[in-house]
Amino acid sequence: MLNEVQKHILAEIANLHKVPTGAYSIRANGETESMNSTANIQIVKKSDVPGIDIFIKDGTVNESVHIPVVLSESGIKEVVYNDFHIGDGCDVTIVAGCGISNCGDQDSAHDGMHRFFIGKNSRIKYVEKHYGEGDGKGKRIMNPGTEVNIGEGSSVEMEMVQIKGVDDTVRKTTAKLEKNAKLVVHERLMTHADQRADSDYVIELNGDGSSADVVSRSVAKDESVQVYRSRIVGSAVCSGHTECDAIIMDKARVVAIPELEANNVDAALIHEAAIGKIAGDQLIKLMTLGLTAAEAEEQIVNGFLR
Repeated sequence: MLNEVQKHILAEIANLHKVPTGAYSIRANGETESMNSTANIQIVKKSDVPGIDIFIKDGTVNESVHIPVVLSESGIKEVVYNDFHIGDGCDVTIVAGCGISNCGDQDSAHDGMHRFFIGKNSRIKYVEKHYGEGDGKGKRIMNPGTEVNIGEGSSVEMEMVQIKGVDDTVRKTTAKLEKNAKLVVHERLMTHADQRADSDYVIELNGDGSSADVVSRSVAKDESVQVYRSRIVGSAVCSGHTECDAIIMDKARVVAIPELEANNVDAALIHEAAIGKIAGDQLIKLMTLGLTAAEAEEQIVNGFLR
């Protein structure tokens, strides 16, 4: 039974205010709190390591899977392995994410390792949100690893969000795309205080007609550090685009490292990177409407990360 703190975190990371309908696996403080399968989506606990296997049948459409993780005790450190086996002709939404409430003196950490094996002509939307809170001295640490194998004609849209309370994170995402496969990634990230966030993407466009669009928008405040790396490898007739757009504030530090590798004469690859401060005329315009400088700044940041 989830307590009130855990329910609050669940609402923050998965917008869940009650047990969801459909397939789900809710993990709390290192244990499975509840789990449910459907006729088309089977969730099975792994026997060798912590984690689950999710099997989605061919032709499954208009269904969802929720697999949130909640940590509400100080000192918990875990590594969880989740594998998604998705058939042909599917159209499903997968909602993951982790929230940590740490009011103690020990670090709490969750490393979620997700692997996707996607068949042909499927459409997948994947939402992953990370959130931290608590007034203890212990850190809130999350290191997600995501491996995506996209079959012929399939498409994946990923929303990777971290906008509050995570002290340290290394976010590694790799993807391999077959013929006519498509990947779209939208990353939104905010750091403050002395937090550090590393994002590392490696995308391999292996099939003719494959494409990838990886875009990161971030805000770095106080003395926080962000490092964004994105490598797109085009080994076929393909198109790839990666972009890092960051707002830097106070004494923060932002590093953007885009990398392109073309192994085919018809690989069209583009990278963009922009790092800058909030424009003074934007602040002045909002302040003339009655906002304070702090309120104007908050409005600009929220709009940028939307």
